[in-house]
Amino acid sequence: MKILFYVLLAIILLIVAFFFWFFVFHASVPELEIPPSTDKTVRTEKIDRYLAGLQADGKFNGAVLIAREGAPLLMKTYGFTDHTRATKLDTKSSFRLASVSKQFTAAGVLRAQQLGLLEIDNPVNDYLTGFPYAKVTVRHLLNQTSGVPDQYMQLAEAHREEIGDTLSINEVVELMTKYAPTVEGLPGDAYAYSNTGYVLLAAIVEATSGQSFEAFMQSQLFDPLKMPQTRVLNHFSDTKNFPEKTAGFMQLPGLTDPLIPGFLDGVAGDGGVFSSIEDFLIWDEFWNGNNELVADSLLLQAFVSPTLNDGAKSDYGFGWVLKPSGNHWHNGAWLGARTIIKRYPAQKEVIVILDNSDNIRFDKIAMAVIGGWEQ
Repeated sequence: MKILFYVLLAIILLIVAFFFWFFVFHASVPELEIPPSTDKTVRTEKIDRYLAGLQADGKFNGAVLIAREGAPLLMKTYGFTDHTRATKLDTKSSFRLASVSKQFTAAGVLRAQQLGLLEIDNPVNDYLTGFPYAKVTVRHLLNQTSGVPDQYMQLAEAHREEIGDTLSINEVVELMTKYAPTVEGLPGDAYAYSNTGYVLLAAIVEATSGQSFEAFMQSQLFDPLKMPQTRVLNHFSDTKNFPEKTAGFMQLPGLTDPLIPGFLDGVAGDGGVFSSIEDFLIWDEFWNGNNELVADSLLLQAFVSPTLNDGAKSDYGFGWVLKPSGNHWHNGAWLGARTIIKRYPAQKEVIVILDNSDNIRFDKIAMAVIGGWEQ
């Protein structure tokens, strides 16, 4: 018995030591020290060296864009396109954006309104037949104040036999209509982040345009804006790959494994967009207005804090988290992707950081870079 006790004790100590090493050393990142008086040119140089050092240590694999007035101050990549580490990233490399895709979905909805296909203050069930939440409007979905439960993933897993190999946007609508999970409050009562709501927005674009969400976004946004590395991509795409596409992977010391899209990766709207840091220069300019695709009066509604039923203000616009300063941002995480964008409209600046290595340190890195730029 004593031998067994000591064996178990040794195993426990090894496990504790591993987790201590993993979280204290492997998962840690160094500080980015930039004095407040540092000018912006030197800041970008320090950020560049910081990210290059992290990539050399296996702690970052991605891209950064820092731009002002549509011109890049720092636009650079660090690392490789996939787990094979055979091809280096470049500024045209297209990353999965995860939930940063939501601002693209919102732009698609606004473009559909510009074309007269829908009205964002109309009820969702004007566009999705049988939708069971009668008072929910398109605007509620955009603002994440619909009260519709964020349960499409759970419903899909619970009903996999009736769905088949891959979940689609239409099947999300069918699941939410057929099983109608209990609402979490009246529309406009509260903010509650919802992937389900943004898949429903993609479904509305499909229903009103008569096109797939992918085709609509390509023909109505990405092609006119001349964003060649940007597209919606999922299991139902006609083309499953393209030359600039990166792939998500898990990176640990001595180990890189691919992360393969699964059952849920036939949907879009909550995610599903790929883009490059070159294209993000164009995307940032789109949100500045004065474009031919969405009128400024409509585009600016994306940055209006919604008023809730009790008179309080929420801080989620149309695919953007809104700050009192007038700045706005969004992040994302899915299938290896770790992403963030932050815009500074008054300064006409933008920061984009993308990583495709399932990076557990990403939030710390992003906070260091953004904090180093802002201070």
